[in-house]
Amino acid sequence: MKGKKKYLPWLYSSPALVLIGIIIVFPIFYTGFISLTNMNLFHWMDYRVIGLGNFKRALFKVDSGFLKAILVTLVWTAFNMVLQMAMAYFIALGLNAPGLKARRLYKTLLMFPWAMPAYVSILLWRVGMYNTEFGLINKFGSMLGLPKMNFLSENIPAFLSCLALNLWMALPFMIMMFDGALQSIDKCYYESARLDGAGFLQQNINITIPFIKPIMAPAVIMTTFTTFKQFDIFYLLTMQKGAYSGATLQTIITYAHQNAFVSNNYGLSSAVSIIIFGIIIVLSLFTNRGVREEQAAGSAKPTRVKYRQKKSAVDIRRRRNVRGNEDKHEKI
Repeated sequence: MKGKKKYLPWLYSSPALVLIGIIIVFPIFYTGFISLTNMNLFHWMDYRVIGLGNFKRALFKVDSGFLKAILVTLVWTAFNMVLQMAMAYFIALGLNAPGLKARRLYKTLLMFPWAMPAYVSILLWRVGMYNTEFGLINKFGSMLGLPKMNFLSENIPAFLSCLALNLWMALPFMIMMFDGALQSIDKCYYESARLDGAGFLQQNINITIPFIKPIMAPAVIMTTFTTFKQFDIFYLLTMQKGAYSGATLQTIITYAHQNAFVSNNYGLSSAVSIIIFGIIIVLSLFTNRGVREEQAAGSAKPTRVKYRQKKSAVDIRRRRNVRGNEDKHEKI
């Protein structure tokens, strides 16, 4: 009887495990197998195993374009994360400023870019903002006497255009996460800090940032991975069906897509996908360890801070009681 109960959990979870195996595990192994072959449009059925040839071509052949795509991806991720975190943090601080009116209205309006379908947002920006002839940016520029600019014709303007669009789409989520983290901090900390003479910068360094770090770590990691494997913005703005807008920007995701569906080199595309998968796995291991350390440090810090908070709160009550007694004596 005990033996049957031991296997019951596996029996109940077996349909889900089979489904996970079909949807996730099998495609990974099949992609790994294709990466070891020369499968392409001309060798669809009669492909042969070539070992690590595709990996060598991607990693060690200078003109393959893969190393350049990795560099663009790393720069893209770094710029996005630094700007997103800085801008979202200060906007969230503004939303939590005391005395701010229509706070809920501002938060509702901020959610619209994030709630809109990404495909619709990207095409709206491509046609309505970045278009050379009738885009809003060039329209305002013409009113100021500035020459019309093709934002997607060269790599640097196209990169900055993609960056601006991604910030517009991703900032609301990060702002809401920072806003929730800020609201979880007890206001007594700031009251105690102000009584000790701490200014805005000191309050942020010593109170706000240490408290929100453990809360924000998972959101930052998730956003980093999402930005790292960004595809739709680059593809819809600068290239569609292999037709470039003038810029030749490639991230590792668009590079894999081009080799698979434009060049029809499925072996090389699969090798690139496996490399991307390996990079994400390694980053996940490091970031998960970092999150655990941050959360452990965060759970230890509040104990000391709470002690100081309680002590300061007691001092505040004592001062208020003393002032109240003095007022009573004056009235008497």
